[in-house]
Amino acid sequence: MLTGKKNSKLLRNKKEWSKRLFIIAFTIFPFLFLITFTYYPLVNMLGYSFTDWNGSSKEKTFVGLANYIRVFTDSQYFGVFKVSFYYIVGFALQMIIALFLASILNFKLHGKKLFKGILFFPYLINGVAVAMMFNFFFTPEGTLDTLLKFFGLDFLIQQWLGNPKLINFSLVYAQVWRYIGFTVVIFLGAMQAIDRQVYDAADVDGANGWQVFRYIVLPSIKSILELQIILSVKNALSVFEMPYIMTDGANGSMTFVIQTVKTAFNYSKVGLASAMAIILFMIIIIITFIEKVLLRKE
Repeated sequence: MLTGKKNSKLLRNKKEWSKRLFIIAFTIFPFLFLITFTYYPLVNMLGYSFTDWNGSSKEKTFVGLANYIRVFTDSQYFGVFKVSFYYIVGFALQMIIALFLASILNFKLHGKKLFKGILFFPYLINGVAVAMMFNFFFTPEGTLDTLLKFFGLDFLIQQWLGNPKLINFSLVYAQVWRYIGFTVVIFLGAMQAIDRQVYDAADVDGANGWQVFRYIVLPSIKSILELQIILSVKNALSVFEMPYIMTDGANGSMTFVIQTVKTAFNYSKVGLASAMAIILFMIIIIITFIEKVLLRKE
């Protein structure tokens, strides 16, 4: 009998160790990938930022903080951050519109599944395809100009991607069009997680739509809203794909990330570009921390 208990205990221990090994095996490989493809390149990039390395030479001359000083003092590099304000405003409007649409879809409506699919579909399209589509949409005599002519609005026709005063508005519109469906779905998922009995209680108490949104919906989705605000600011500061494909940063549409890529690969200044990347990384961390503190106080 003692032998049987001993065997069963050994069997249980063996199963526990098997579970632990299984968990460790599934944890260690993602961790190794994270170190290999994220943290190790980040440490290398930090090292490059203190050199004048051109990306191909074996020699890397240490220059100290010279690259960082140049980024902050030369408007050619740090000045392009002003373009990010267009995207910050655009993403703020995107969140407001997404909240409005999600609030509507949160109630029983005919065809709301179809509407959700239509809204979410642009997010599924490859970014290059979206950029090429909007490049044709905004080109002279393209889709937008044709629509304006059809409705007799010829006086509104502009050089949408050729006018420095309009180009960033056009690019922000394309960016918002692509991501608004994703934001709507995220907000809608958070709203649908709220207990339906809470809505029923508010309805019994005579609360109107604005009161329900302000006192029930907003507090319930606060964590998701905070996350979306942080992601929106981060995305606004690191916009790359759409403006790079559509304009290559021309006519005042140069973003900080495009400038970083051009500095590294077009001008072979990898050390300077690494410093720019580290600065962007630190700015995003600082802004995220400030946002978290402010939102927590609120």
